[in-house]
Amino acid sequence: MKKNILKMMAEANDAENNPQSPPVSPLSRSRRGSSVVSNVGKALNTLSESSSIVLDPSKIDASPYQDRFESDSEVGEEIESLAASIRAEGQKMPVLVRPHPKEEGRYQLAYGHRRLAAIRLIAAESKTPSEVTIRAFVRPLDDRELLVEQSLENGVRENLTWIEQALWAAQLREAGFSSVAIEPVLGLSKTPISLMLKVANAIPHNVIFAIGRAKGVGRPKWMTLAEACLKDGEEAVARIRPVLETNAFKSADAARRIDLVVKAARGGEDKRPEKSVRELVANGRTVGRIATGGGGTTISIAGQEAGFAEWLAERMDALAEEYFSSTAGANRKD
Repeated sequence: MKKNILKMMAEANDAENNPQSPPVSPLSRSRRGSSVVSNVGKALNTLSESSSIVLDPSKIDASPYQDRFESDSEVGEEIESLAASIRAEGQKMPVLVRPHPKEEGRYQLAYGHRRLAAIRLIAAESKTPSEVTIRAFVRPLDDRELLVEQSLENGVRENLTWIEQALWAAQLREAGFSSVAIEPVLGLSKTPISLMLKVANAIPHNVIFAIGRAKGVGRPKWMTLAEACLKDGEEAVARIRPVLETNAFKSADAARRIDLVVKAARGGEDKRPEKSVRELVANGRTVGRIATGGGGTTISIAGQEAGFAEWLAERMDALAEEYFSSTAGANRKD
């Protein structure tokens, strides 16, 4: 997977710089001195040939480029699950770090964020935390190379939300990556990436992080918020900030949070009818949501419950027929 992403990035840069030239592989491109791919290609080859070392996890800092929402409850559950796996089976895959550019004896993470978080959790729960270590590859990476390595990890993650992708696209753009080079990293074409950059540039990032990674919230709601921020600028942002501190905002799920922020950005005007949302629960776990508003009722099934969604879709006609048959009988009795 990593080599495929690197190859696509190399080909994208070649296509932009010389549209008539044929695609070039990452390794041959590295011999020509590509600023995007050369050192990364070497790093990947070296990783496969060298051994990892053992480090103190407390000496590893996060990447200066943020691509994750640390406060998300789902992320916490996944880290706990990974920690249990590492306790039982050990750390199977080393993380990748670079020497810290400013602090001697410390490191910055390139990829392996959740492995590091899981091992830190193990250390925090251990009676001898100093004995808990992490296996890591150490490579000298500049900021641009670090961003590429993080992109490689993101490329194999399947649970990135729309806004996470948007923020990552913005950071890649700020680091000097062309729009053409960003496309294969996110697996998207020019138009959706342009919309992501518009949203990431219009909404203050601390507002985005306060709302959260917003699983299940797609482009339309984020675009609505971006347009409200663009329309009134700092005035809209000033109206948003007090909302972020309210209990109603903090206790709401991401979909409701973004609704509250949009309403504030518009000056209290909410052009859409208020919706009531309840969770659809089976066997103690949430499998979807039922949202009811002025426009009707929407049932959404969680992505990991594809089997249930298919089962429900196959039976919807029969359920509708059963309901209308029963109500017709009730009306006749009346």
